[in-house]
Amino acid sequence: MAVVLIQRVLRARVRLSDGEERGIGRGILVYVGFESGDGPEVLPKIARKVANLRVFEDEGGKMNLSVVDVGGEVLIVPNFTLAGDTRKGNRPSFGNAKDPRDAEGMFLGLVEETSRYVAVVRGEFGDHMYVESINDGPVNIVMKF
Repeated sequence: MAVVLIQRVLRARVRLSDGEERGIGRGILVYVGFESGDGPEVLPKIARKVANLRVFEDEGGKMNLSVVDVGGEVLIVPNFTLAGDTRKGNRPSFGNAKDPRDAEGMFLGLVEETSRYVAVVRGEFGDHMYVESINDGPVNIVMKF
């Protein structure tokens, strides 16, 4: 089951191990982790949900607008630790995480799918990254697909 953590942000950026920085302004920071049973059929579902999730406030103060509605951007960061199982002991088990070779293709596919709806910036699969964000709210939503 793919696990996606979204955060509504005023801005967010990722710094790659080579020093390159990639960032967005107002929008959504998406962390995604894939598990062994996940297939490509889940990617359009995740992309549509990310683009259409109503987590931005309208003029009445209700979370009624999507990132598309507000002209925002999306930063997608691969995060295999979301597949961690903490039910036993104090060290997460990652035995159910998707094989990295397959997970990279899934990650790039999600970036491509989400780009159909909204401007997307991405982290780098397999890289040690530093992520900075200013969470707006805070608003954090965990989604499982």
